[in-house]
Amino acid sequence: MSDDVLDELFAVIEDRKGTLPDDSYTASLFTHEKGQDAVLEKLGEETTELLLAAKDGDRDGVAHESADIVYHLLVLLAMNDMELADLRRELRDRR
Repeated sequence: MSDDVLDELFAVIEDRKGTLPDDSYTASLFTHEKGQDAVLEKLGEETTELLLAAKDGDRDGVAHESADIVYHLLVLLAMNDMELADLRRELRDRR
């Protein structure tokens, strides 16, 4: 992956959303009967795991759980027909 890993990851998520391959975890999130609720639950779970890793001073754990949160956040954006540009714009507005 290039330096713009978020763009590449979001493109993969969008592709899985459109093609729904049977062997894809990402596609399963879009087809799960609980839909968005399943992703929200994952975000909550990963956030708890991030907090525990941070509290324990586990740098590798913080990196891992942060990546899980970013991934599920991007899935949530895709589920809501949003673009990575929407997130970037919001972050720029907060400078």
